[in-house]
Amino acid sequence: MMITAIIFVIFILAVAAATFFVLKRAIKMAIRAAIVALILLIAVVGSASLWWFSTDKTPAKNPPAMKKSR
Repeated sequence: MMITAIIFVIFILAVAAATFFVLKRAIKMAIRAAIVALILLIAVVGSASLWWFSTDKTPAKNPPAMKKSR
């Protein structure tokens, strides 16, 4: 799941960069920076939650071995 969190951050960073450059001429710098900061905050919170909830603190128990009877 750690890889999923890393991929999520990279994807959201790409979205933030694209948003920054698309809005370059449309709106003022302060609003553009606020939108990008919001997108980056979503990236940090999302990847942290993916990492936090994917870590299993108890080891998985294997099912008991079954003997084949013939």
